Amino acid sequence: MTGQVQGKVALVTGGASGIGEAVSELLAREGTSVAVTDVDDLRGPEVVARIKKAGGEASFWHHDVTSEERWIEVVAEVMKRYGRLDVLVSNAGIGISVPSITEMSLSDWRRQTAINLDGVFLSVKHCLPVMRKTGGGSVIMMSSLAGLRGAAGLSGYCATKGGVRLFAKAIAMECATFGDGIRVNSVHPGIIDTPIWGKIPTEAAGAGQNAPIDPEERAKVATPLGRAGHAEEIAQGVLYLASDASRYVTGTELVIDGGMFAGGIARRV
Repeated sequence: MTGQVQGKVALVTGGASGIGEAVSELLAREGTSVAVTDVDDLRGPEVVARIKKAGGEASFWHHDVTSEERWIEVVAEVMKRYGRLDVLVSNAGIGISVPSITEMSLSDWRRQTAINLDGVFLSVKHCLPVMRKTGGGSVIMMSSLAGLRGAAGLSGYCATKGGVRLFAKAIAMECATFGDGIRVNSVHPGIIDTPIWGKIPTEAAGAGQNAPIDPEERAKVATPLGRAGHAEEIAQGVLYLASDASRYVTGTELVIDGGMFAGGIARRV
């Protein structure tokens, strides 16, 4: 796929770690100038430094995706620096787990919704106008396997990621109606070995004890392919959707989950 994102400019939220980090680095390797945004002021500049050391172009912005005022500032600064925006990867998100929905506080519900759903709404609201001026592009919203099916202990997370899935479809139809050349799709990772799993206790996932989940161990029994995915494998899917190779793809969902959604657990012999 070398060259198909050459010369493009991408904004990646939550770009300092996990999937966002892998996406930022891969897009940069493939010739995209990357605006890495995150609230992590330590890791964000480190991602940018690695990209530049490898010969790519990137810049970091501190960015609370729940703040509309900050969205206005970041988009304006990205346009001032790069002059265009071709790709939006709305990736920033959190996962809050509880053994039962009756134990979730309203403040946690609202915080998760603010980041996972409001942040995606604001990303589209403020990036679409400048992407239209650019002449079109690709919006990639990071959902989850939890946006396609329920998961005990993750009801709030499922609600937000399911919302992202349908929001992507609605905005895809809106952009197609406007004929603005902007495609919109969602990506649905399964069990991916990223730092977010260290924040989900096994009790909430139905394992009966309150300890961090080992994604590799969980994937061995929960995933037909028998292993956890890697952030770089999700990044490859994002690269496809960002590139001209996917120019006829909009309003759809790319599931990258080792077969979990297709048929659950496949017993291997």
